[in-house]
Amino acid sequence: MSIEWVNQAIDSLRAWGRARGVEVDADEVRLLCDYASDYLNVDEPGDFAPETFDELLLSIYPRKVIAPPESAPQTVTAARTLVDYLEDTGQVAGPTAAVMRERLADIAPRLPEALADEANFGMAKSLFSSIGPESLEQSVAIPSGEVPDLGEAPCDCPGCSPLPAVRTDPPDALLAGLADVPLWAELHGPGPHAEPVAGLRPLLDAEPRDEPLGRWARIVAHLVEHDTGGAVTGSADADHELYDLLDMLYRVRARVPVAVIGAYLEEASDGAEIDVGATLDRLAWCGLVETTGDEAGLTPLAVWALREHYLTLGLDAPQAPDLAEADATGLIEGLLDGVPADLAEADITRWLDRRGPAEAAAELFGAASGAPAVARGIAVTIVDRLGAEAETAVRAGLDDPELRPHAIHWLAARGLPAPSLTQDELLWVSVDMLALALPAAEEDPDVFSENMAASGPPAHLIEEMWQVDHPDVIEVLELLGRSLADGTVAKAARKAAFKARSRGIG
Repeated sequence: MSIEWVNQAIDSLRAWGRARGVEVDADEVRLLCDYASDYLNVDEPGDFAPETFDELLLSIYPRKVIAPPESAPQTVTAARTLVDYLEDTGQVAGPTAAVMRERLADIAPRLPEALADEANFGMAKSLFSSIGPESLEQSVAIPSGEVPDLGEAPCDCPGCSPLPAVRTDPPDALLAGLADVPLWAELHGPGPHAEPVAGLRPLLDAEPRDEPLGRWARIVAHLVEHDTGGAVTGSADADHELYDLLDMLYRVRARVPVAVIGAYLEEASDGAEIDVGATLDRLAWCGLVETTGDEAGLTPLAVWALREHYLTLGLDAPQAPDLAEADATGLIEGLLDGVPADLAEADITRWLDRRGPAEAAAELFGAASGAPAVARGIAVTIVDRLGAEAETAVRAGLDDPELRPHAIHWLAARGLPAPSLTQDELLWVSVDMLALALPAAEEDPDVFSENMAASGPPAHLIEEMWQVDHPDVIEVLELLGRSLADGTVAKAARKAAFKARSRGIG
């Protein structure tokens, strides 16, 4: 978007309106110009054509702007004012302006329907795009383990670096997996044993002669604690760093790019060249690591054995609960604590499988009522997986001011009778959705700023947000004030934040 020509056009439009006593909705016209510039190759006012308004008002505007159907006349009036201005200032010819007015007359009765279309949901969809997902049909991101900074090994002291809670597989699943580990098969096979197993055979016969998983735990402890001289990975330097590497993968609870692992191993070995692919292959042969594509993570057997090792060292190594067994509040809290994406998906699926759609929706909405925005976002996105069988429970959410906008969208998206959102509700849900973006925006402000520049809320909406009784409204407006690239809109956000603080909101 060329902000310069839009700003100049709006200043000229305001002056034109004052000179002729014409009331100009400058914010609405600015929005039309912004989107025409972004999506329709309009680089100056004279580039507007009759067909521009069809695409702008019936396609782009409903997808990008949060506006109730009853606001359509205001938008069409602003477009007509723009046409009058373009004709009067000689930027479009009279016959062209006449065709534009005909197009707008045809658009006027169709725009309310476009704004009410459940596939659009106005600016709410735009705000979700700013947060990250492309539309309301996609899930709110659930926190998960982050890729670690592998530049420095963490301290083992439980007071300095507590271990995260991890989920371990049940014993029968671990035993089944153990049978497929090449190292384990080699140790139990006939004849001479190859490295790295040659020095491990005595561990199988050591006292106590316990069950297989106990012996597996001793083997892993030996591999990470003893100087194996390269017998495990093929590199003495990599073997020396094996404990720290596996410990980091344990703590992050997620797959890590192979390139990150390679960079860490090379740095830890003072720049010595390490064949990362071969190293990971050997760790996979040992049953410690599994690689998928360009990412690698610990096997369930490695997670279990490392936890057993931590416990023998006297460290607090908590075990994460099975979220499918929890109630709705426990499910949401567990997901907020950070769960690897594939595990979170499995937990949610199993949690829903244990309940009917109406029961699940009622529980989730009950847990979301009065909860922080991020928790409410997780609850709502899980409810969004449910079909029309959950209608009764979702419809009950219409009585809760915080859940009502989400319930309206859910109903409308399934073609069920639903009320229209009021302007106050639209303002509230816009703040609520932006509140979901706060953690990610603080983590990566540049990406947030880019997303907001592409599809953020317009100045006139931001200017009204200060009136919203939402606990996060001040933080949201302050974030917009320092993140928006458009100085005019950023200033509007800062002014609104000041007004909200003056009201004592948030």
